[in-house]
Amino acid sequence: MSSYAVVDPSTGRTVKEYASLSDSGLRERLDRAAEAQRAWGRASSVADRAALLSRVGELYTERREELARIISREMGKPVAQGLGEVDFCAAIYQYYAENAEAFLADEPVDVVWGEGTAVVRRAPLGTLLGIMPWNYPYYQVARFAAPNLMIGNTILLKHAAQCPESAAAIERIFLDAGYPAGAYTNLYATYGQVDKVIEDPRVRGVSVTGSERVGALIAEAAGRNLKKVVLELGGSDPFLLLSTDDLDATVEAALAARFYENAGQICCGAKRFIVTEGLYDAFLEKMTAALARTRPGDPSSQDTLLGPVSSTASAEYLEDQLRRAVAGGATVALGGKRDGAFFEPTVLVDISPENEAAKEEFFGPFAHVYRVTSEEEAIAIANDTPYGLGSYVFTTDPEQARRVADQVEAGMVYVNVVGAEEPGLPFGGVKQSGFGRELGRFGVEEFVNRKLIRVAG
Repeated sequence: MSSYAVVDPSTGRTVKEYASLSDSGLRERLDRAAEAQRAWGRASSVADRAALLSRVGELYTERREELARIISREMGKPVAQGLGEVDFCAAIYQYYAENAEAFLADEPVDVVWGEGTAVVRRAPLGTLLGIMPWNYPYYQVARFAAPNLMIGNTILLKHAAQCPESAAAIERIFLDAGYPAGAYTNLYATYGQVDKVIEDPRVRGVSVTGSERVGALIAEAAGRNLKKVVLELGGSDPFLLLSTDDLDATVEAALAARFYENAGQICCGAKRFIVTEGLYDAFLEKMTAALARTRPGDPSSQDTLLGPVSSTASAEYLEDQLRRAVAGGATVALGGKRDGAFFEPTVLVDISPENEAAKEEFFGPFAHVYRVTSEEEAIAIANDTPYGLGSYVFTTDPEQARRVADQVEAGMVYVNVVGAEEPGLPFGGVKQSGFGRELGRFGVEEFVNRKLIRVAG
């Protein structure tokens, strides 16, 4: 049986299975990607590539309803949230289409010794491999594919095994937009075949979004083969509440940053809520009261806010994490029960630094709430994690906001705002959350040959 299958997490029913890629099929796709990179990626103009990206964005918009329904079946995302993901993807492709000429313009460099000129010209590296996860089946791909197709790199994409239908839909969009065969190629590949792709000298870089374990394995293989790699891995993002003049609005922001998207299955979603002592009791009361009214529901319904987690196995793992957290001394303030792949919103308190739950990522509708007595203690707890992806700081004191933002060990800090991601803002982390950046100008710089051209006077 193929490992690629659509299994509806809300019912546990296998909707459709997809054949895995044969070794000969893999060789054909590698050859096609390399040929497309030579004949199209290096020969096409920036304007031509921008026009193709623009058409991709249009097709995402035209097919948004169908695309949202696909990922609802695959990984349980409520349809309304799926529409938002598709719309964000359309914006990303349009962003790179509109900025292609500026991002790829020659950059003059001052010549100090001798006569003449020097410029840095951004050229494609070659064919790239992307390994993408299930929690944002379209968005994660867009972050990687859009800037690199703009550059003229070609893409081989191994999607998560539970996302074969959306993987095929993405490839279809690129072909229908007018890309040549091989410019973007979907691979129903095994991890053994992934190693073969990384070993191929025509593949010049690898981008991974996923778990630490997968990231480490892929980075090791890439390193052995001298390939550039970008890693976007897990996160246990802190939400520091130091002061507020509107607690209700702040609680709503906290809920949005954790529970109101993807059943909490968000790498950069707030997971640890670190609340100053004077606000702690009221914050916890308001958070649990709101969550007590939030029940998991059918992801195909437009009214559903909280769907299932991605699979029964994922829910069982969360259940095991919860059991170990409680055994380590944590208290369940709300929730804690599951039904198949549906998990109640769950709030944990009394988590000591020694409890392994304090260092783990809970990838689901869970919140950890901490009481602190000072800014210094809040920062210490925020940084007491192996991860460093995103973070949130809420305070009415602008000086404190700047001070704390400087001290939080994370790739991204959002001050007094959630849900403020944009195509032009860089995305990425530090520590065990990985390295490299996606989106904006920074996403262009990861897999590009910054070629110096020095001309005599």
